Amino acid sequence: MTIQWFPGHMAKARRQVTEKLKLIDIVFELVDARIPLSSRNPMIDEIISNKPRIILLNKADMADPRITKQWLEYFNSKGSTTKAIAIDSQEGKGIQQISVLSKELLKEKFDKMQSRGIRPRAIRALIVGIPNVGKSTLINRLAKKNIAQTGDRPGITKAQQWVKVGKELELLDTPGILWPKFEDQEVGYRLATTGAIKDTIIVLQDIAVFALRFLTKHYPEQLKKRYNLDEIPEEIVELFDAIGSKRGCMMSGGYIDYDKTAELIIREIRSEKLGKLSFESPEQQ
Repeated sequence: MTIQWFPGHMAKARRQVTEKLKLIDIVFELVDARIPLSSRNPMIDEIISNKPRIILLNKADMADPRITKQWLEYFNSKGSTTKAIAIDSQEGKGIQQISVLSKELLKEKFDKMQSRGIRPRAIRALIVGIPNVGKSTLINRLAKKNIAQTGDRPGITKAQQWVKVGKELELLDTPGILWPKFEDQEVGYRLATTGAIKDTIIVLQDIAVFALRFLTKHYPEQLKKRYNLDEIPEEIVELFDAIGSKRGCMMSGGYIDYDKTAELIIREIRSEKLGKLSFESPEQQ
């Protein structure tokens, strides 16, 4: 299955981001802590060029903490103008570090402005990220009020907007931007597994097969525990049969309902029923 998704408003957002860049001091790049590389838009590097950047590993509460630690080390080794922190925008964990890190990264720039007699002003930050990564939730948390629309469906934010966060920070929100083509189809599968792509345009059975193969290799004990399996069958069809049978995903005649089983597997992965999972690590790069 080939996964592609690039609605028209995303192409427009890319143009608008490029146009607004001259107003921006720093970029907040929001990624999914479970898939930090797959949830990074490779176009962003081209668009934001050499602007200081804070990579925010959101949904860290859902990711494998051991792997998240590896990702923080990976991103923080990329240079002096890039920092990375793990956050949970839903609960507000880690977000207090954002302002502190922003001031650190921009200290030299703002000191120079002050030495030239330019009055202090709020830091202007561009917040970017793919759909359903939690941008609107983070903005509302930072602003301490409901400014941005939130939801569990990708692609809710459709237009750019400036949001004031106290007197020290101004955020430019952008719609979630996915790239026109996934060069590596596994990137598409990871995005679909974690919910960044609309379920209505993907085949859930294919996504569930990908997820089960990954879990069999990297999280076998969690897979066995969740579905009460003594052993994990080698054949993926047998694994589907075992899960479907255990969870009552049946059709008339005693056959396994594979669509229902696939939907169950994906729903339980996304709702942390199998525990904290990370679907890629720096070691795999």
